Amino acid sequence: MPISASKFFLKDYAVPVSIGIHDFEKARRQTVIINIEMYLENADVNRNDNIENTINYDFLRSEIEILVKDRHFNLQETLCNEIISICKEKQLFSKIIVSTSKPDIYEDCDTVGFEVIFDK
Repeated sequence: MPISASKFFLKDYAVPVSIGIHDFEKARRQTVIINIEMYLENADVNRNDNIENTINYDFLRSEIEILVKDRHFNLQETLCNEIISICKEKQLFSKIIVSTSKPDIYEDCDTVGFEVIFDK
């Protein structure tokens, strides 16, 4: 049976990031939860069990670590767009969805966040 699309994802990746506009946010890094979905159309990912025949998405974690290491982001929007750029460099994905959330901002809600969708 042919596959029309495949989805690779990184879910609930917790990263310490310098992010935010408030003084208390600028004073220390905070946990940001990152979720990424990357879609391949007409992907034949079931050819065999070799890494050469699929996407080795380890690059996401290492590239995100480099991105946030020595940089401050005022906005989650900027961070999401930078992550989209990392994914787009592979030139493989027909659709990319990136969301970030900050779970430690408000005591009366689970998290606040932003999501961006790139669709070729």
